[in-house]
Amino acid sequence: MHIELILGGARSGKSRHALRQDPGELFSSKIFLATASAADQEMTDRIQRHRAERDASWRTVEEPYHLTDRLKKCAVEEKGLIVLDCATLWISNLLCGIGGEALNVPDALRTLDNFLVTIPKMKGRLRVVSNEVGLGIVPENLLARQFRDLQGTFNQRAASIASQVILMTAGIPQKLK
Repeated sequence: MHIELILGGARSGKSRHALRQDPGELFSSKIFLATASAADQEMTDRIQRHRAERDASWRTVEEPYHLTDRLKKCAVEEKGLIVLDCATLWISNLLCGIGGEALNVPDALRTLDNFLVTIPKMKGRLRVVSNEVGLGIVPENLLARQFRDLQGTFNQRAASIASQVILMTAGIPQKLK
């Protein structure tokens, strides 16, 4: 599998870049693997706006928690594309128990590692959208620090196996790898 990691802050253009960076390329299938859950009206509206940004060629698969299993079931061909949007919400879901049981840090780390070991064995192209969370201050509470540390660890490990790493800033892609 060809793996691309697209990092950036909130509203930096990560998702838009993941969806539109190669408009002329023909994929045998295009899957948008969404990790968000509609817990309130604002999030429901946000999800609807994101769906409207994708044309009919995209198949949307929603999975907030069991991402590795769901990805295996997508069975993408060699010329297929999956956009995973986003790893940040997935990690938050694991820690908070959205879509499954809340995991402690060691179990969450094992889940992330299992995902990262599994994806290179698959076919097609995977674009992982993830937030860069290491540029801010140290969070005040334990859960926020655990989240930030898991997110940073995931980003580092994902970048090590990715063929390409892009950092988005104000809608501008910067190639890191």
